[in-house]
Amino acid sequence: MVTKKVHLHVGTPKTGTSYLQHVLYHNRRILHRNGIDYPADRFDAQFLAALDLMRMPWGGLEAQAIGAWDWLASSVRRAQGDAIVSHEILATASRAQIGRALESLGHGRGADVHLVLSVRDLVRQIPAEWQENVKHRAGLSYGAFLDRIQDPRREGRIATWFWGVQEIPDILDRWGSDLPPEHVHVVTVPPAGGSPDLLWKRFVEAFGLDGIDLQLDGERVNPSLGSAETTLIRRINRAANEELEPAQYRPLVRELLAHQTLSRRTRTPRLALPPDVHPWATGLAEAWIAEIRARGYDVIGDLDDLLGAPPVEEYADPDHPDEALVSGAAVDALKAVLLDHARLQHQLHQREAELHDAQLALEKAYLRPTYRWREKLVRRLETGNAGRLLMRVYRRARGRSSRSA
Repeated sequence: MVTKKVHLHVGTPKTGTSYLQHVLYHNRRILHRNGIDYPADRFDAQFLAALDLMRMPWGGLEAQAIGAWDWLASSVRRAQGDAIVSHEILATASRAQIGRALESLGHGRGADVHLVLSVRDLVRQIPAEWQENVKHRAGLSYGAFLDRIQDPRREGRIATWFWGVQEIPDILDRWGSDLPPEHVHVVTVPPAGGSPDLLWKRFVEAFGLDGIDLQLDGERVNPSLGSAETTLIRRINRAANEELEPAQYRPLVRELLAHQTLSRRTRTPRLALPPDVHPWATGLAEAWIAEIRARGYDVIGDLDDLLGAPPVEEYADPDHPDEALVSGAAVDALKAVLLDHARLQHQLHQREAELHDAQLALEKAYLRPTYRWREKLVRRLETGNAGRLLMRVYRRARGRSSRSA
């Protein structure tokens, strides 16, 4: 009997994970025919499973997640071939949660578990993480964010989350401590400006997808914003958070404004790492590279990718932005809201017209002679004892419990 292989991809965020998971989900049937299972009955099934495993609150979604990890693990154990589990928030799991995850996936009981960690340089990860915080309602300035993650004490929600999902040697130590080094695969994200297919080719190698004709169109991505656009979203958060419910924030601010509108403004300065923070980030990366090499993991790509690009020559500070650029972004955002409102009003008028037509048709049916005759007969029978008795017998014969004939 061939040992089942379980590829367990645990992050990190902002390393092409949205695209990877989109491809895996929409190619489930093709993967299954090629002996690989990606268990998911909805696009966010494995995200819910990760929330359930870690008992993590997430804007109310944790209620939907109850039992999701057990379902996922059971699906992996029942799979006839190999299986893939993938979500980036798993990077921050505790050792106890990791132990439960590995055991439930069959580690030590016949499954050949391979850990996959995709990693990207801090030069890009730090601004990307702050932007993700902003797109999840945060009002914290970029400067305050940088201060918190550079604080050696690493206290508070911001620092705890950031290092939980970004400190590469620690993530590998927590998830890979019970696995042989050759079963731990580190996939590096190529530098900006390279071939857009290179990262996907590295994922193909890590997950054993070579030779499978997957459909790669219609990708689901998590687009990034420029410096001024991120500033605008942060200002909206500070102004509207107290009155805007989380259930309304996601479709209106995160999706409509950030992803569908402001991400298209690609000619404005990009969010970047401040030049004075660059040496600190590079020093950490160099230490991480040395540690990973010493441990002997399987590296797919080049560890020097973790060094990142040199400091930007012209830094656009989102805490002190070009107000003309922020105003331009605000006009585009307001236009998007107005057009969306107009679209919804049009849909509402259409529904009202359809409802009006349905009411007219119902009234027309009520005006038919047979309906008026039956209604008159029922009313007459209900006025006398004999008639009411007859109606009760009639309703009982028809199995009806209502008072209408």
